[in-house]
Amino acid sequence: MAELAQRLERRTGRDGTHPTAIPQLELIRNTDVRATTFTLYQPAVCLVAQGAKQVTLGEEAYTYGPADYAVVSVELPVSSRLVEASTEAPYLAVKLKLEPRLLWEALREPDRTAGAARESTRGLYVDRASPELLDAALRLVRLLDQPEDIVYLAPLVVRELLYRVMYGPQGKRLRAMALSGTAAQRISAVMQEIRRRFTESLHVDQLAQLAHMGTSSLHRHFKALTAMSPLQYQKQLRLQEARRLLLTEPTDAAEAAFRVGYESPSQFSREYARLFGLPPIADTKRRIQSRADGETQE
Repeated sequence: MAELAQRLERRTGRDGTHPTAIPQLELIRNTDVRATTFTLYQPAVCLVAQGAKQVTLGEEAYTYGPADYAVVSVELPVSSRLVEASTEAPYLAVKLKLEPRLLWEALREPDRTAGAARESTRGLYVDRASPELLDAALRLVRLLDQPEDIVYLAPLVVRELLYRVMYGPQGKRLRAMALSGTAAQRISAVMQEIRRRFTESLHVDQLAQLAHMGTSSLHRHFKALTAMSPLQYQKQLRLQEARRLLLTEPTDAAEAAFRVGYESPSQFSREYARLFGLPPIADTKRRIQSRADGETQE
């Protein structure tokens, strides 16, 4: 763990998410314990080398620190904040982006003909890394100092790392996403449809048809995977996109509300404040000031 943290510190240098010569691998460094970040987590495995973070999905909070790893198997709207980090000892983590092809390659042969899982389970979980998993993560990071070996060895180490995760204590959750026909995969297809059309009115019966489920089964499996209903999932997507628009484009709250699918600006403002803690304009001013303060410190 000490060597992994040292290598991440040396390769990052400043806060942010840093891509590497290994396409699936990113290195994360952060020191700002004040900020709460709202984002759409992409499927990934995130292993912490130093510091600690808390991620909130719906009303559930997950905290993970050194030698813990978090697995996100589907795209989930979450909030996160650092609970242990400083300039002297930043939060440092390894992030491995998940792709269906990589998951399929890491499956044992018998699993490839396994039947569909009857029940969906949460698309986010935290577990303790085994010594074998930590060793694979360290060897993957070491390869960054041996660029001539990456094209040959990185795919093997990535496959080993995913194998360790998929056959760990809670690995069946991730295996369900790699197997065709599982309830988790069908709900994932519904989530993709909601993301593609999040500004439109939802018709739950159409989503149920897409998943080849009844509406009650759709709600049960969707909530099991995401900790929220399809409508709540859509609302989170709308509000996060509106927040991005307010910070990055010349728009006001009413226009942002209409652009993400709200018909009532007042309803938008109420739901925005409920999620982010302040009404749209006040929240945007706070974020602009926070960004200016950060640039001044740099």
